[in-house]
Amino acid sequence: MLIKSILIVDDSSTDRLSLAEMLVKVFNQDLKILIAESGEQGIIVAQNELPDLILMDIIMPGMTGFQATRALSKDPKTAHIPIIVCTGKSQATDQAWALKMGAKSCLAKPIEQAELIASIEALG
Repeated sequence: MLIKSILIVDDSSTDRLSLAEMLVKVFNQDLKILIAESGEQGIIVAQNELPDLILMDIIMPGMTGFQATRALSKDPKTAHIPIIVCTGKSQATDQAWALKMGAKSCLAKPIEQAELIASIEALG
């Protein structure tokens, strides 16, 4: 899977920066990192920019990552974009719910670089 742009949807600036640094280090400096601070904003950015991948937090004010993932996976314009949920909610039920909402995988925070890269490579 050729990845040129990734949307990071997370209300934590620390988590956004950490993920962005990890991704640029692995993929290269040409990677376009898109940022959204809420589920609602994530949907708008995804619809406008059509990134190659979305990393989605779950616990955010307003629309949760579960709701945003479901909306994006049901929208014909964005349904093809794989979503990896990155969350502090690491219980099996949360992970199962993320997959049911349309996520391709679910990673527990703090995100390990090797685990993130493995999940991205598993997308094909």
